Amino acid sequence: MHAASEHRLGVAHPRQEGPTDLRLVPPALAAWGTAALMVHASTGWVVGVVAVSLVAGVGLLVAHRGRGQASRAGRQPRTRPDPRVTPEPQVRPEPGGGPESLVGRRPGGGPEPLVGRRPRGGPEPLEGPEPQLNRVSARLSSCSAGAKVSVAAVLLCVAASAVSAGLHGADLRRGPVPRLAERYASVTAEVELTSDPRLTRPRINGNHATPTAVLLQAEVRRVKGPDGAVVDTRTPVLVIVDMERRSSAGERGRSPWLTLLPSTRVRVAAQAVAALAGGDRVAAVLRVRGGRPPEVVEEASAAQRFAGRLREGLREATDGLDGDARALLPGFVVGDTSRVPAELDEAFKATDLTHLLAVSGANFTILLALFIGPPGLAQRAERRGLAPRLGIPLRATALVGGGLTLGFVIVCRPEPSVVRAAACGSIALLAIVTGRRRSLVPALATAVLLLVLYDPWLARSYGFLLSVLATGALLLLAPRWSAALQRRRVPPRPAEALAAAGAAQAVCAPVVVVLSAKVSLVAVPCNLLAEFAVAPATVLGFATLAAAPIAMPVAECIAWCASWPAGWIADIARTGASLPGAGVDWPGNWTGAALLALVTVVAVFVGRRLVGRPWLVGACLVVFLLAVVQPPPLTRVITGWPPPGWRFVMCDVGQGDATVLAAGDGRGVVVDAGPDPVLVDRCLTALGITEIPLVVLTHFHADHVAGLPGVLRGRAVGAIETTGFQEPADQAQFVHREAAARRIPVTRAVAGQERRTGGLAWRVLWPPGDAAAPDGPNDASVTMLVRSAGLTLLLLGDLEPPAQRELSGSPAVAELAAVDVVKVAHHGSAYQDPTLIRAMAPRLALISVGADNPYGHPAPSTVAALRGGGATVLRTDEDGAIAVAGTAEELLVARD
Repeated sequence: MHAASEHRLGVAHPRQEGPTDLRLVPPALAAWGTAALMVHASTGWVVGVVAVSLVAGVGLLVAHRGRGQASRAGRQPRTRPDPRVTPEPQVRPEPGGGPESLVGRRPGGGPEPLVGRRPRGGPEPLEGPEPQLNRVSARLSSCSAGAKVSVAAVLLCVAASAVSAGLHGADLRRGPVPRLAERYASVTAEVELTSDPRLTRPRINGNHATPTAVLLQAEVRRVKGPDGAVVDTRTPVLVIVDMERRSSAGERGRSPWLTLLPSTRVRVAAQAVAALAGGDRVAAVLRVRGGRPPEVVEEASAAQRFAGRLREGLREATDGLDGDARALLPGFVVGDTSRVPAELDEAFKATDLTHLLAVSGANFTILLALFIGPPGLAQRAERRGLAPRLGIPLRATALVGGGLTLGFVIVCRPEPSVVRAAACGSIALLAIVTGRRRSLVPALATAVLLLVLYDPWLARSYGFLLSVLATGALLLLAPRWSAALQRRRVPPRPAEALAAAGAAQAVCAPVVVVLSAKVSLVAVPCNLLAEFAVAPATVLGFATLAAAPIAMPVAECIAWCASWPAGWIADIARTGASLPGAGVDWPGNWTGAALLALVTVVAVFVGRRLVGRPWLVGACLVVFLLAVVQPPPLTRVITGWPPPGWRFVMCDVGQGDATVLAAGDGRGVVVDAGPDPVLVDRCLTALGITEIPLVVLTHFHADHVAGLPGVLRGRAVGAIETTGFQEPADQAQFVHREAAARRIPVTRAVAGQERRTGGLAWRVLWPPGDAAAPDGPNDASVTMLVRSAGLTLLLLGDLEPPAQRELSGSPAVAELAAVDVVKVAHHGSAYQDPTLIRAMAPRLALISVGADNPYGHPAPSTVAALRGGGATVLRTDEDGAIAVAGTAEELLVARD
């Protein structure tokens, strides 16, 4: 470290640190890359890589050792002069050329020997060329020797990583489980859980949401195949427990499978299925069907039972909070996201706040900073944490910090992500203790090297990659950026926060874009705003966790206090995700990542030039805010969207339906909500809709109702009207839960019902109240005839030919002849009644459909039939959102 320090490691002050030590970085990166490649490599490849790396590495070390010995043997020994021998005097010529006395003159007139003397402060005696060449040669030789040692270290780390990865990869291929999975055999297995159970999030797949399942990471300890043979083994598998489709979310939350703890051993009857090619940590998938309760063979360990009680106490203490705090607090503390609704999870993803819901090094750092003190003061002897206030000395503080690390891993479950978080948090602990940021780079490299050697699967984990990148950015880039901002008169606290958020986003964004195919423009602002609430929410959450087993009323009080910062973070995520310019679509591959990295470098370079010009920075910020917020008045002036006097708008929500009917200034009736809350929310925001007198859900298919939370978000909603056919049951329950949570009444639409709001009037044509049960949800769709400013719009929902034929044969068919615009049924599918199309004869036909959908919508035959009847056909996959304005005499259409 610093040479002037009396301490072996130097003093804890950044200005007295040496240059950043990067010698461990190449071995860590080499081990990382080797592990990522070798976990799925064959035995031959692994043996070859190990052999070549060992031979080359050991060869370099032997060559270096031999060269060093030869150099020492050939070096001339230094001899000290004998003090008894008088050295020969040096003769220096006089200026006039004559000889000078062999002695010099003292200042007082006495002689002074010239031998071995140099005037004080004068130049060094001149050397001949030979000593200088010797020193240059020695330096070059030293550099060459150091390079050889470095390359040897890299090769030896490659060999060690290949050995570890090869052994872990062999675990996936040995034993009977992989062979049984290849035959899709039915097995009875005893498995030991290695992680907490978790629920899959329902995904919209066409008109339904995929059923929820319980996922369990486990190891098969004993398996019985179809032939009755019982074999003891130890094979990592993924257990998928299918839940009954008819059960509600509340019933799924009480499933006994979700109460299992890591280290519990259960017996399951399952079908073994081969894992996907390139899957990580999994030799096979065991599919358990029927929803039967688990058969516990052996209870969890004492440590896991204690940790489970702590986590359950946290959940119980947060039960009485509002929905957002109840969902987020367990996620902030122990990574439990089972209560987080899908729409809030999507909002966190859109704003790049997902790291707050996972157990990360940041959570652990906050906890340690509370104990040790803030990093800014940890560089001095007077620390401000709980430890100095309790009189705990520095060494004991380090020991207690290690105990906190162990407890953190146990309570949050010893999963790879938690181990990674503990390692990264320990690096932050080292920063707090030593105050040296530059010395943390070798610490980070060491952590990466050890973790990859311990668990090679981490080398293929995106979470691990993002953690390392974020930690490296905070250690290397953030201090420099913060110092640069402070030199330009930015206050220290804002400079540190801005530098940290910007550095982490700049480094991690190219990886995130591979996963999401989108670049968030609001990530840095949202992270900065959330930063004020993260520490209070995390600290109070951990306090709730600790107090729950001792005094539940106290824990509930602390949880109530924690609900305020948690609600603040949820509001930031939702607000950021709802902004029209919150994200930009980007190629979701490594080419796109490289392009984004290049754009980031250019942006940083340009930003450095702009920071010194406050007015220019202010102008850029204003332009950025306008691009993200896109205020409707300004957007209308620039883009012409939405057009003035619009009557109907079909939102572009992908493969689904969402239509908005203008009902006055800032008011609109929404018919269907689409499959994505974010998309429908952005559409309503762009239209300036803040009040919704009525939401009409034509039927309960997911592509029409799953986006309901986005419609209700931040808007005053009068009522929700639905069809009377409550199928699919899970989606109908979802709608009623969302309405009940916001105290919105739910009514039933029946044929003949007429309503009016502002200048908008409509009449329900279908379904009739006394009709028999329809063939399915599509034929139960609410069909509306809407009139606005002389325009007539027919909304057919997803009616199919049977219901269409009944509608065309009803007395209401006389009103259909005057239709100006029709929302084509069922996304323009081929199942249409030609009689109804001829009866409508619309001037404009609108089809809401997703691009490249797997159903072939819209059908060419349907489009041809509509055009044959004289209609202009527009579709959202090609034309985007579509607005209709004007009058019956002059129909106007605008596209976003």
